Amino acid sequence: MLSTRTSLALACAALIVTACGGNRQARDLAYVERPVEALYNAAADELDQRDYISAIELFNEVERQHPYSEWARRSTMMSAYASFRARRYDDAISTSQRYLSLNPAGQGAPYAHYLIALSYFQQIVDVGRDQKTTELARDALNDVVRRYPGTDYARDAEIKIDMVRDQLAGKDMEIGRWYLRRNQHLAAVNRFKTVVDEYETTSHVPEALYRLIESYVSLGLNDQAVAAASVLGYNYPNTRWYSDGYKLLDRYGIAEQAAARTNEQASLD
Repeated sequence: MLSTRTSLALACAALIVTACGGNRQARDLAYVERPVEALYNAAADELDQRDYISAIELFNEVERQHPYSEWARRSTMMSAYASFRARRYDDAISTSQRYLSLNPAGQGAPYAHYLIALSYFQQIVDVGRDQKTTELARDALNDVVRRYPGTDYARDAEIKIDMVRDQLAGKDMEIGRWYLRRNQHLAAVNRFKTVVDEYETTSHVPEALYRLIESYVSLGLNDQAVAAASVLGYNYPNTRWYSDGYKLLDRYGIAEQAAARTNEQASLD
């Protein structure tokens, strides 16, 4: 036999569960009874009020109640946008990808691709940390440019690609300097050459050329040091890196060779 207290507790618990179930059912029914236009407009109102979480829930409800409709397609993209504004970047990416999987040629496809790229871009971290997200941002931005050339999305993506490339070059520079401090000169050379060859338009190239000079003379590869110095002198003659590079080569007695090669290259143009 259950005690009177235990019986009352179980009865109360049952009432609470029943009440919660009833409230949940009433709430669900309330949503079902609302016309899709009203539900969508309510979501849009929440978005206008910058209540992004409520907007996401309402847009998702439109999609749940009316799958495969035009309202659902529109709500999917609006949910992705609200997630982006709420800084839920992973949700913005996954929702945009879901839209594209169902509507690869839909009217919202260009914006979906752009929003994916923008969401990766917003998650880029400083060069001291892993740059996987930066690489994903680069690939997604390049995809926007490739798919939608001449559009506003592509133009903005091109600007951001320059910033992403500078970030990736900065990461290679950081690793290269780390190798250099530990006298791992060949590993350092590989990183600095990557910057010069693959990120030639970034702000890191002058220093990368100087670091190549530094690495090459440490390895006794004077010809390669002279070649790097001539490129540095020809393209960036007014930088501190050229001045420092010339002084370094002068200590090794090969500064004149670098100057001569720079002048020779200039005379050919």
